[in-house]
Amino acid sequence: MLKTTNFSYGGTAGIVTSLSLIVGLDAATATKAAIVSGLLIVALADNLTDALSIHIYQESERLEARQAFRSTLTNFSARLLVSLSFVPLVVLLPNASAILAAVTWGLVLIVVLTAVIARERKVSVVVEVAKHVSVALVVILASKAIGWWITANLG
Repeated sequence: MLKTTNFSYGGTAGIVTSLSLIVGLDAATATKAAIVSGLLIVALADNLTDALSIHIYQESERLEARQAFRSTLTNFSARLLVSLSFVPLVVLLPNASAILAAVTWGLVLIVVLTAVIARERKVSVVVEVAKHVSVALVVILASKAIGWWITANLG
């Protein structure tokens, strides 16, 4: 059975990182090609780095090798699929629509993932969703501010 612990980290990282990248690069007036390149680089390079980091951490915690590998692979796959799910939005939609669609898609994913985990933990779904969406929005808005700053000072 697939446990949320096996994909919750990768899923969350994929969502928030992808949204931050899309919103931040858009604020810095990046082209579609630059945004898609960024998404693909994050989906592969950053994801592989995180997967390796998780795996080494799990080994240092003496987690059984098969379980560590399964967890690492599941997290990598979740993050890869989530990150790649944003690419068609950026490619197929006009910039303003793509940003709105990406933010909507990402927040829906965060809400669903949070709701599943909250139900498993038997805690308030509303409270957990509010906390997780708030943190995600802070990261996304900080990325937007960085993009604006880049445009204003280096663009």
